[in-house]
Amino acid sequence: MTTQRTLVLCKPDAVQRGLVGRILSRFEERGLRIVGLRMVAFDGTLADRHYQEHVAKPFYPGLREFITSSPAVAVAIEGDEAVAVVRAMMGATNPKAAQPGTIRGDYGLDGTMNLVHGSDSPESAQRELDLFFGPDALFEYDQTVSQWVSRE
Repeated sequence: MTTQRTLVLCKPDAVQRGLVGRILSRFEERGLRIVGLRMVAFDGTLADRHYQEHVAKPFYPGLREFITSSPAVAVAIEGDEAVAVVRAMMGATNPKAAQPGTIRGDYGLDGTMNLVHGSDSPESAQRELDLFFGPDALFEYDQTVSQWVSRE
């Protein structure tokens, strides 16, 4: 078992459409734990830092406008192989290609307004978590249900 932490962003469309609770419940129901949670208003600087690998791409101005348009919810999620599990649960980036049963397949509208972001590697997860959570904002705690959802 490899316990990892990853970042999930419930993007402005998830907040505006009232889907944050539904999205977070899916991760919890899968046996992942929320170890940090905060609402955040992106400004241009944070958007550029978070999406640093996309800044020079042609689609970035629209993404930047979207992510700064309304608050988002930053979530630190922990669990066995959390990076891969979260990405599988989110589904394909383009909701039209996402499988039913995934977050984007069930609720997504288009490639930019696709509800969620999830770190693509453990290294990206650490960099992204550091953008949103200080050392005292992530929590360690025992969860008694763990014995029922995870076997070591």
